[in-house]
Amino acid sequence: MVSKMNAIEINNLSVILSGKEILTDINLSLAEGNFLGIVGPNGSGKTTLLRVILGLIKPVRGVIKVFDKSPEECLKQSIFGYLPQHINLDINFPASAVDVVMMGLYGKLGMFRWPSGKEKGKALEYIELIGMSGHENRPFGTLSGGEQQRISIARALVSNPKILILDEPSTGIDVVGQEDFYHLLKGLQKRFGLTIIMVSHDIGAVTAYVDEIACLNKILYYHGAPLGALDENVLERLYGKNVDILMHSEVCDKCERLRK
Repeated sequence: MVSKMNAIEINNLSVILSGKEILTDINLSLAEGNFLGIVGPNGSGKTTLLRVILGLIKPVRGVIKVFDKSPEECLKQSIFGYLPQHINLDINFPASAVDVVMMGLYGKLGMFRWPSGKEKGKALEYIELIGMSGHENRPFGTLSGGEQQRISIARALVSNPKILILDEPSTGIDVVGQEDFYHLLKGLQKRFGLTIIMVSHDIGAVTAYVDEIACLNKILYYHGAPLGALDENVLERLYGKNVDILMHSEVCDKCERLRK
C-alpha cells in the first residue's frame, strides 16, 4: 500500500498578533486526502491557524509546509480553495450565482480578462455538482443561507484546488441544512481526493464527518481520531469545567456507519 504524503506539516509554530501570543508551539500533520476538523472556544486561534496555513499570517516561530512548499508559494499556485466565515459580497450587488462561482477563476484569469464560454461552462458544471442546477441565474442575494454556502463551495472548487479550507461554514444554516452541507463535503472529499480543513464550533456534529479532529485553545490539546475529542478530560482542558456538549445518539451512530 502506497503511503500518502502530508498535505500539511506544522512544527513548533507560534503566532503573536498585536503583542499577544495567539498560538503556542503547534505541532500538527495532515495526510493528503484527509478531512480535518478544528474545534475550540471563541478566540482560541482557530481562524488564525487557517490564515497561517493560507500564507496570510507569518508565524514568529516554527515551520509550516504545504505539500513540502511554503504557504506563500501555494497561494500563488491556486492550491487552496477558501471559504471564509463571512462572505464579503454585498447581497444587493447584481451578481448571479454563476457570476459568483466564476469569481473563483479570477486568480488564474487575472482581474482584467473577462471569463469565456469555457470558463462559464466550468462554473455551471460545479453548480450542478453541488446540487444547485436551475439556480445559476438567480441573484446571489436572493438565495438562502444554505444555498449561498453551496454556491460559495462551487466558487472555492472551480479552480481545482488540492486543499479546501472552510471557516465556520455552517453558520446561519439550520440543523437539516448543516447535515446536508456536511454530507456534500464528504462526497466532494471522496470524489476529488480533496484534503479538507474545517473550523467549526459544533464539536458534536463534526465528529461524525471528519477523519480526524484537532482541539485548539492557543495550544493544541488533542489531535487524532474524532471520538477521542469527546473524552471528558479533553473537553475540560479545551473549554473549562462545567461545559455541556450536546450529543445525540444518532451522531455516534453516524460515526460508526461512516467508518465502515
